[in-house]
Amino acid sequence: MATEGNLQAPTRHAIDWKGADFYNEEKCFDELERIFDICHGCRRCVSLCGSFPTLFDLVDESSTMEVDGVAKADYRKVVDQCYMCDLCYMTKCPYTPPHEWNVDFPHTMLRAKAIKFEKGEVGNKVTLGEKFLSSTDVHGSFAGIPIVSQAINKINDTKTARKALEATLDVASEAWLPELATKKFRSSAEKSPEHAVVNGAKTPGKVAIYSTCYINYNEPGIGHDLIKILDHNAIPYVLVNKESCCGMPKLELGDLNSVAKSKEANIPVLAQYAADGYAILTAVPSCTLMFKQELPLMFPDCADTQAVKAAMWDPFEYFMARKRDGLLKTEFPVSLGKISYQIPCHGRVQNIGKKTEEMLKMIPDTFVQTNERCSGHAGTFGVKKATHSQAMKIGKPLFKKMADHPGSLPTTGDDRAAAGLPDYISSDCPLGGHHIAQGFEVNGLGSPEQQHPLSLVRKAYGIK
Repeated sequence: MATEGNLQAPTRHAIDWKGADFYNEEKCFDELERIFDICHGCRRCVSLCGSFPTLFDLVDESSTMEVDGVAKADYRKVVDQCYMCDLCYMTKCPYTPPHEWNVDFPHTMLRAKAIKFEKGEVGNKVTLGEKFLSSTDVHGSFAGIPIVSQAINKINDTKTARKALEATLDVASEAWLPELATKKFRSSAEKSPEHAVVNGAKTPGKVAIYSTCYINYNEPGIGHDLIKILDHNAIPYVLVNKESCCGMPKLELGDLNSVAKSKEANIPVLAQYAADGYAILTAVPSCTLMFKQELPLMFPDCADTQAVKAAMWDPFEYFMARKRDGLLKTEFPVSLGKISYQIPCHGRVQNIGKKTEEMLKMIPDTFVQTNERCSGHAGTFGVKKATHSQAMKIGKPLFKKMADHPGSLPTTGDDRAAAGLPDYISSDCPLGGHHIAQGFEVNGLGSPEQQHPLSLVRKAYGIK
């Protein structure tokens, strides 16, 4: 007999993307209908993203007011609103495995996206724009080229260029876009000073850094902050000798063959570092999640993929484990005042707890307000013309909450702890952090400084 929801933690089945029926659209629609009917009877996830309100509106406006009254062609409207944040699965749904109803909403959406991509439903500016935006190694290749990167940044900052991008690639003209770095992280990172390798009970004593496309091509300063923190704590590091995009942008598009190509480029390299006893760190939660969850589920029988999963760490997960090993410096000479911090969705679903919050709260005279709502950015979702306004709408409750820092009991002669606007806004997701900053600007919420948590920790350590 079916139980009324799980009494156990959710588990995950492998993604059978090479199975005979995975790309069978009729069978996929049957599964969508089954899951949509369960969601319609529950509606617990209505506040998460646009998929659920879209589904429930379709049901409520149908002739039967049930899922069987919704045209199957309209299922696409629900699928297109899913940006694979995974929060419904990990934080809301009571019917995920091991429950017998076996609801995996995100990976069912992934199957539908994969069928759409495999059918070749391309040729209009929206899908061409999606393919371009998901090709991070392509547009990132212009980073670090003297004059070229500066010229592209200057051109992209003009209204004319932004209107052209919107017309040709569906990139919303009002959305924030990252600049290309004048120097790539991988070519400008300092070599690690000589430090002895000191393993802890919980942590390897040496680190291999997977840079990620964004850190390498767009915001290398975050990578430099990471290596300065490692050096400060006498942890030797290397950059992995070569890397490609992790594949997450292609996964969100449903281009699973391109994901497989990224896996073939990255996993043999990273597996060697895992075998050599390195902790592998990435400073972008979506990339970390790709190696911890999505690739292992797509390739459950690949030993190297599973080894990389075991060796992969979020930076703050690693630092807090080093602290438990008694191997992290905890003296912070610089206080930071009020921080409104957001845990990104792909950080939450790693199931590592609030490790960034833990470290920020170690800093004296620093008051951390932690927020668990989605920013709405969600990779390419936040910059596409079709969904940018929806992304800003999803993020608005978070923006308003972060602007209203609760403060702390005031200290004599120091009003930094008073309630109100924070000194810093921060998110582990670099793109999400900038999206939040744009949300502050658009909604007239003030202009606190936007900084990545690694940048804040470097500042608190007093590292120049």
